[in-house]
Amino acid sequence: MADYFEIDFLGVETAKSGDAITLRYSVNGASAIHVVDGGYVETGDQIIEHLKTYYGTTVVDHVVLTHPDRDHANGLRAVLERCTVRNLWMNRPWIYADRLIEQFEGYSSVDALRRKLRSTYDATATLEDIAMARNIPIHAPLQGQAIGAFLVMAPTLTRYLELIVDSEKTPEKVDEPIFDSAVNGLWGAVKKATSYVKSLWGEEYFPPEPTSRENEMSVVQAAYLNGNKILLTGDAGREALQEVIDYAPYVGLTLPGIDKFQVPHHGGRHNVSTEILDQLVGPRLKYQTGQSTWSAYCSSAKADKDHPKKSVQRAMMHRGGNWFETEGKCVRTGVGIERAGWVAIQQPAYPEDQEE
Repeated sequence: MADYFEIDFLGVETAKSGDAITLRYSVNGASAIHVVDGGYVETGDQIIEHLKTYYGTTVVDHVVLTHPDRDHANGLRAVLERCTVRNLWMNRPWIYADRLIEQFEGYSSVDALRRKLRSTYDATATLEDIAMARNIPIHAPLQGQAIGAFLVMAPTLTRYLELIVDSEKTPEKVDEPIFDSAVNGLWGAVKKATSYVKSLWGEEYFPPEPTSRENEMSVVQAAYLNGNKILLTGDAGREALQEVIDYAPYVGLTLPGIDKFQVPHHGGRHNVSTEILDQLVGPRLKYQTGQSTWSAYCSSAKADKDHPKKSVQRAMMHRGGNWFETEGKCVRTGVGIERAGWVAIQQPAYPEDQEE
């Protein structure tokens, strides 16, 4: 059979958005199936059923956890337990405890720090336990590693270790207020107060504040399949995306210009910027042409009123991108392979306002 690929962005539909991607491809007669992230616990059954129904198998060559957030990790439990998984790719902070211990006050024992990091990143630790019990090899997806036809573009080990130390979740900051719990109520009030402003074509605003350190840990993968440049980003932030941009010339990835682009973090506006998008997917068009040259895919739940952000959708359209969001449905893209009964998704209207 000729080369082909298909990527499915599954509809992770809960009160909050999550990520779960399945994909399969064939290159020079060698085929492979990947699962990238698994959404929440209940998403695991959805992934397995999707593999059975559309790929005709539950044998998975590569499972990739992009970063430790539960909306990406927890659904992978069922995949590891009930599928035949040949390789698990995920970064584990605790395996570097001996290199990190000098960065953490109050820890003189590597074992104690290792236990603390496993407790802090318990969703990842659970996957490690399952994989070890089932003899599934675990690999570290760091810059330069090949995962089948995909190449890891970020993170480097150096930046990953820095992110562990800088995280609000790691031990030296354990007694400080943690964003997810102590500040969550205040942030919720801020989100509810968000207002929108009418904006002309091409006008963009992204807040200067960065995304979380855990999001910046995201594994970013690139592949060139059937003439398409594909970039899967997880919840990568501006630092990770800049690392991708800086590394691209060394591995023959010509930028700007991505054909299939996963919008980071469900369309969050703290993950991208005008400058990053100019380098990654191209500069803004001077005016609306009505023609699209590439596609942006956003995993966002219909019930999640905070994602995606209009400013992010506008930015993709400013650069000639088709915009696709899951919103409770599976969004598929592929070349060289058909799927009966699936229909094209109508493009949404261009948002004429954006978050202030």
